[in-house]
Amino acid sequence: MREPNEHLRLARESCPSADVPGTAMSRQELADRVNAYLFESTGRLHELDDNYIGKLERGIIRWPQASYREALRAVLGASTDGQLGLVNTRRLSTAPVVRVADPMGESDVKRQEFLRAAFVGVGGLLASPSALLDLLAPLRPSDAPKRVGRSEIEQVRGAAELLVSWGHSHGGAGVREAANAQLRWFGQLLGAQSTAEVRVELHEAVGLLGHATAHMAFDACAYDDAQQIFKFALACSEEVGSWHLRAKVLSSMARQEIWRGEPDVGLTYAELALVRSDRLTATERAMLHTARARALAKLGRYQDTLRAVGQADEAFAHAEPAGDPPWMAYYDAAQHAGDTGHALFDLTVQGHRSDAAPRLQTAIDGHTAGYVRSRAMSQTKLASLTMVVGDPDEAARIGMAAVADAGRLHSRRAAMDLAELRSYAGRHAGVPQVAELRHRLATALAS
Repeated sequence: MREPNEHLRLARESCPSADVPGTAMSRQELADRVNAYLFESTGRLHELDDNYIGKLERGIIRWPQASYREALRAVLGASTDGQLGLVNTRRLSTAPVVRVADPMGESDVKRQEFLRAAFVGVGGLLASPSALLDLLAPLRPSDAPKRVGRSEIEQVRGAAELLVSWGHSHGGAGVREAANAQLRWFGQLLGAQSTAEVRVELHEAVGLLGHATAHMAFDACAYDDAQQIFKFALACSEEVGSWHLRAKVLSSMARQEIWRGEPDVGLTYAELALVRSDRLTATERAMLHTARARALAKLGRYQDTLRAVGQADEAFAHAEPAGDPPWMAYYDAAQHAGDTGHALFDLTVQGHRSDAAPRLQTAIDGHTAGYVRSRAMSQTKLASLTMVVGDPDEAARIGMAAVADAGRLHSRRAAMDLAELRSYAGRHAGVPQVAELRHRLATALAS
């Protein structure tokens, strides 16, 4: 049986928590401090978490690698590994191995020989990720059907909805390859036989899946991949004249260009989507006007930005969710407040007065548990804004909440916002709460 490492647990619990005064340091806090130490001493990113610390304390891991032991000693103030109960059990295990006769007889011996033959070399495979993937090489994708009906359309829609939901709650960087594989397979359906009505719905469903896949690449900052897949989704919408999907794809293409520092291109995409805006719902028009506002703000066009925000507000005031396409359900009051708040953020840091802060706060308060990424990004923006024009202590409090949310995401966009916050926080590095925030941000960015 494994023996718990009480030395390490007691060493941790003897250190006060920086998060909750009057309590002991938590496992996650210890992991964060170790990650920060390793980042500062090696310049490399590490991802220790509370689960790993738990394995150390339960005795599952008794001899972590040398750099981890060094960091643990430094953080917990220990001079030797032994003080933390860290022991190299392999050196202690020197007793000879005594082999016992097999009570099952010759048949069991043959079974063992068969298993060894079947799994010869498995030990080497487990040490090599590339070798593990070689085991999957012979697998062939299943053949796509020759004829498509409504059941296949529902499968495509279900895959798209799953990817969209996953992106909102976890970020898009972690499952891009799975999304790409889904898109490649379902994309084959476009060449299958179908009725004229099914063909329209199929192109729209596959285009929506393409949009979800492209947005995952965008979230991972794989801009070229995202652009290529967005173009595929746009082609699907154009093929069957889906004005609603066309608007959604062009809106996302605009946002990516704005994000990557090409606001003029983003403005072109947004305005292209507004051609024949009479065919779009009020919610879709609001979405596109917020994209225009974000581009105009990046271009420093103050009055034009305010005008675009006003147009977005006016359109959203007439929104009727029951008449929107299903994929527009995300664009609620919280999303609208966050998008317009992000646009006005740029004006505020440029020295103009705006109501960016209350809009961002409305977004934070309104985003439900399924929209962790949106809430985290609005929290980060509000913290940065407050760091620039408000109270740094309040900015640090908001920033701590942002780190807690963003730390659960696999989103490079969210990480870039955190890096921006750390840069703004450097203006108030002497404030204790801000210094702690910068430490937490460094740890989060390292992981």
